[in-house]
This record gives sequence, C-alpha cells and structure tokens, in this order.
Amino acid sequence: MRRPLTAPTRRPIRLRPVRPNAGLTAAYQRRLDAEIDRMAAHVIAAIQTCYIRKPPRLAADESPAAALKATLAALARDWTARFDALAQGAGRKFARDATAAADRSFAAALKHAGFTVDFHLTPAVNDVLQATIAEQVGLIKSISAEYLTQVEGSVMRSVQVGRDLYLLSQELQDHHGVTKRRAAFIARDQNEKSTATITRARQQELGITQAIWLHSFGARHPRPTHLANNGKLYDTATGWLDPAINKRIWPGTEINCGCVSRSVIPGMGR
Repeated sequence: MRRPLTAPTRRPIRLRPVRPNAGLTAAYQRRLDAEIDRMAAHVIAAIQTCYIRKPPRLAADESPAAALKATLAALARDWTARFDALAQGAGRKFARDATAAADRSFAAALKHAGFTVDFHLTPAVNDVLQATIAEQVGLIKSISAEYLTQVEGSVMRSVQVGRDLYLLSQELQDHHGVTKRRAAFIARDQNEKSTATITRARQQELGITQAIWLHSFGARHPRPTHLANNGKLYDTATGWLDPAINKRIWPGTEINCGCVSRSVIPGMGR
C-alpha cells in the first residue's frame, strides 16, 4: 500500500476535481446510436414489408397476425444476438477507456499540485473495472430487449384494432427516438459513475481520507440535498449521508448525478 500523501505545507492542498471525459461520453453514445439506427431501420423495413404483403385483419383468419409474430420473433433473435456481441466489445472498451481517462485526470490534478503518481491496475481498481464491464454488458443488452418489446406491443395492438401502416410507422419511429435518448442517458450516466468509482478507489489507495463535494450545477432539476452539500467535506471511505434517501453515497454514484469530488491532501500541521 502506498504511503499516504501529505502536503509539504501546514495547510492542506485541494486538488482540482476529476471530471468525466466528455469525449468518451460522445464516443460511447455514437457507437450505441449507430447500432440502434441499424436495428430500427431493419426492424421497421421488415414490419412494413410484412404489413403490406399481408394486410392485418383479425377475423376468422389468424394468419396475418401469425406472420407478423414470426417476423418479430426472427428480428428479436437476430438483434438480441447482435447486441449481445456489441455488449461484450463496447462494454469492455468503455470500461477500460473510462478507467484510463479517470486516472489521467487524477494524475494531472496531482501533478498540478506538485505530486507525481503513476497509476497501475491494482486489485481494488480491477474490481471496479470488472464491475463496470458487467454493468455495461447488461445495459447494452437491455437496449435491444426493451426496444423489441415495445415494437412487438405496438405491432400487435395495431393488428388488433386495424390501425393503418402510417400510424404504426409513426409509433415505431417514436420507439426509435426513445431508445436513442435512453442510450444517450446510459453513456452520460455511466461515464459519471465510472469516473466517480475509479476516483474513489484511487483516493483510498493514496490515503486521501477527505474530499469536497462539488455540485455539477448542470441538471435542470438538481437534487436539493446535493445542491445544499456543495463545497462541504465528506469522508472518502464512508461517503456522505444523503438525508433525502437516508443512504451514504459518493459524488456521481447515484443515477443521473453529475456531482464530482475535490480531493483534499492534508498538511503537515494536521
């Protein structure tokens, strides 16, 4: 274990905050968007073709609905497999890139304060990395699963009420938009969470026991308790008790939390 960092002065040093890398968020979102666009285009085209070839009317003949259901099942098998493959590659890449970006930012903050630290993949950070990979894999897989479930529901309801292809196509486009917005949220939220957890692991390794909570001031509807905690010290090991949820948390670890931490290196007079 490293020897805890100590400021060369009596007064503590407050490091620059470690913030999520915006370029990484954008790159992750682009990769997810590209596959979502391909999936939506394929799914919509296949459904439109099936719809036109066999106009859905549920009366005595159930075959139109059966044909659509078979088409949906084939699409689900195809795109579930493709997103499973994407999850393994993109999830691992994102987790490793997020870890590297957080380490670079933290090392730069330390260097700016006069400390030179080379970060390596320690057991604690590897635990965070593996947990991040697992979470990314699950989230990416859920993108196709949720989209395909929504599509199937819309198609079956359209068949039941005799809705025309135009209205169904509009609803399918809406599902496409919702899915892309969810992917954008995943990219941003996961980058914030990954940066926060890596930073906390590094703080513990360096013996940094205190940090300052910094509110992001970027949310349209900020959490009042997070806003009130801006600029206050918290213990990096135990976190801060958020009274709104009666739970100890760290900056950036809750869903849609863009808060960050500013590490405090104690002075010699401590």
